[in-house]
Amino acid sequence: MEELLRNWDGENLIVTYDRPAKTWIIIAVHSTVLGPAVGGTRMKTYTDLGEAVLDAQRLAAGMTYKWAAAGSDMGGGKAVLFVSEEMTGDDRTALLERYGDLVQKLRGLFMTGPDLGTSVADMDVIGQRAPSYIFGRSTAFGGAGDPAPFTALGVFTAIEVTAKQLFSETSVREKRVVIQGAGSVGRNLARMLSEAGAEVLFTDVDESAVQYGRDELGLTFIPTDEVYDVQCDIFAPCAIGGIISASTIDRLNCRAVVGGANNQLVKPEDAANLRARGILYAPDFVANCGGAVAITGIETTGWTREQAAEKVRKSVRENLLKIYELSSSQDISTDQAACLLAEMRLAKSEP
Repeated sequence: MEELLRNWDGENLIVTYDRPAKTWIIIAVHSTVLGPAVGGTRMKTYTDLGEAVLDAQRLAAGMTYKWAAAGSDMGGGKAVLFVSEEMTGDDRTALLERYGDLVQKLRGLFMTGPDLGTSVADMDVIGQRAPSYIFGRSTAFGGAGDPAPFTALGVFTAIEVTAKQLFSETSVREKRVVIQGAGSVGRNLARMLSEAGAEVLFTDVDESAVQYGRDELGLTFIPTDEVYDVQCDIFAPCAIGGIISASTIDRLNCRAVVGGANNQLVKPEDAANLRARGILYAPDFVANCGGAVAITGIETTGWTREQAAEKVRKSVRENLLKIYELSSSQDISTDQAACLLAEMRLAKSEP
């Protein structure tokens, strides 16, 4: 734990233990160079506190680059609620209320919205305690609602841009796409791809998600342990991060990796390894920025949902084209190219 704190390049780390819920609350503020730290609140179980802190740190850094690449005046942050078991009912509500009190005490240093394990309904609860610092509440509570459709739209746009690079056309018709994770983002992405004429296959560990994808959307299910081996044009990770590694790269049977999951690479050099195999990688913090860009834009600047959708498509399209061009001209990985673009904006905003 001491090494995690000493080696982190972020600004602030708030760690507190919520005794009634037996839950560690970690808020990682990576950068406020461009503005207040904004990032989702994740609720899940971890092996230990160190793993939870590391996840919060990596996710917060990812948000710094996401906002910078998207051209938004916000900084990077993330919160993790490390629960010992699934929280439901009154116990969940009480935990979220206490968490909201903590966010309120920070007075805008950190602003948050839904993420893995939390929902729009959860933001409604938190927002009762920290009304000025919560994004993604329901429309009934003055928010913009679920960010997942906008995140999926950004990923869909990234797939179109990538298809243009690979096949000289943006159409995904008759392209085979394998989606890892049919949760809120994955199922929206699957629907968009299917409607555009793509062949969509998917996997998920949650039985309800499997049933929905297979029975409601009519998609082909792939066993979880086979997902990396299936021949496809696009592999779309839309579940947890840390799934692109030396071992999985060797198994991949695709032309490109374009997904909605955060922190898909286990190590930065995995992007170079993908490139060495001839697999085009759309950096996750560029491809999956749609939800963050749209919801904050709707709630802070008054965009309509149609304007937000166009802003998302424009941001992803323009940035990804720049990244692919820079990667090619500088002979570097697409991840390095994306980081360079983000760092240039961060450097211009330094005091």
